[in-house]
Amino acid sequence: MCGFFYALYYFLQNLVNYIYIWQPSTISKKLDIRVGKIIEVNDFPEAKKLAYKLRIDFGPEVGVKNSSVQIVALYSKEELLGMLVLGVVNFPPRKIGPFESEVLTLGVPDKDGKVILVAPQRAGAVLGGKLF
Repeated sequence: MCGFFYALYYFLQNLVNYIYIWQPSTISKKLDIRVGKIIEVNDFPEAKKLAYKLRIDFGPEVGVKNSSVQIVALYSKEELLGMLVLGVVNFPPRKIGPFESEVLTLGVPDKDGKVILVAPQRAGAVLGGKLF
């Protein structure tokens, strides 16, 4: 009987920890996700998979950052220029070949596994605005 209560206690303790870790307020404190505007798009021929090099303006607080994205299958360079996107701005920079990607530009997969960018749906989103 003692083993049952120990197992129950252990299960409940892990459940409480899991719920605490994944509370939206906790996630938003750890990830700094901001609205940015794509101001420059270039091909990235050195990448192993087809990709673009982006320059994204995240407003005065964060500034302009670089990002490498594998979205060539669904987006043209012309279509991307001026588009608002969401990006994680507080991850450490990641070296991708000769390019340093400073921001994780967010996307979700379509049914074929191609990346669809996450973007504000309505006009008026403020550059550098934080996701909450």
